[in-house]
Amino acid sequence: MTGPYDPEAGMIGLRKALPYLRLYRGRIFVVKAGGALCAETDALREIAEQIGVLRELGIRVVVVHGGGPQTTLLAKRLSIETPFIEGRRVTSDEALDVAVMTMNGTVNTAFLAAFRAADVPASGLSGVDAGMIRVRRRPPKSVDVDGVATMVDYGRVGDIVSVEPSLLFRLLEAEIVPIVSPMCADDAGQVLNVNADTVASMLARRMGAEKLFFLTDTPGLLENASDPSTLVSYVDIAGLDSMAARGCIAGGMLPKIAAAKDAVINGVGRVHMVGWKARSGLLREVFTNEGAGTLIVRDASELRSSEQGHPIGSVNR
Repeated sequence: MTGPYDPEAGMIGLRKALPYLRLYRGRIFVVKAGGALCAETDALREIAEQIGVLRELGIRVVVVHGGGPQTTLLAKRLSIETPFIEGRRVTSDEALDVAVMTMNGTVNTAFLAAFRAADVPASGLSGVDAGMIRVRRRPPKSVDVDGVATMVDYGRVGDIVSVEPSLLFRLLEAEIVPIVSPMCADDAGQVLNVNADTVASMLARRMGAEKLFFLTDTPGLLENASDPSTLVSYVDIAGLDSMAARGCIAGGMLPKIAAAKDAVINGVGRVHMVGWKARSGLLREVFTNEGAGTLIVRDASELRSSEQGHPIGSVNR
């Protein structure tokens, strides 16, 4: 239960946030949210409200969503196998139909409904719209499976060839928040499933985004996946590689880390991993030095003084 409102504390908070407001007004943020968030109505509504605050402050936000849990659940009900290898789904023809129904249907609509409830204008679309994301089918590739090199055919999965974000820019100019499903198509019109983390990273790169956020089930990147107290406050690429070598990064976190590294290497200044369960976590990560999750940069030397204070890999930024 919160106490009475303290006007002085509120003014102090506003003064601390002012430099960030000046820095980010007019800039683009890309926010990637997983399907697990969609199942939590109250949490999804709060995220929509926080994005609404960013929009009112002049920050232009693009949302990319996944839908893995919903796709897995519906596939299970239909007795369709959807195995994962290195955190990525193998997509058969039948599984692709399920993915289209959940991503472009159930999940995208749930996000739009939450934004409607928060009185934030939003529009739903996918990578197929206006040829926004061009992809090609991923060829079979050699993957390390339990220490053994194995050729894997991921099925109806696409790799991104190019991104044309002009439609997104037009929506942002109209002060509408785009809600993007990761379903895409090749030049022949074949629909393919693309990892939503990869889509978010590529859009952030192509749109010149100031920041890329991954909203996660955990408070952020953890040294020990089962212990929230091991939250890593900030880390660079060398630190990520060290964590991977120690086995701290596995499963569904693998494509997120790959997408984060790709983003910061290719011009996105800051990537953040923030738990969607944290109260006002997105806003605290944007407007406070302490943050609420994990900040990822290309190199520790790029950190501003306000972002420093603890060694790379430390907790509680």
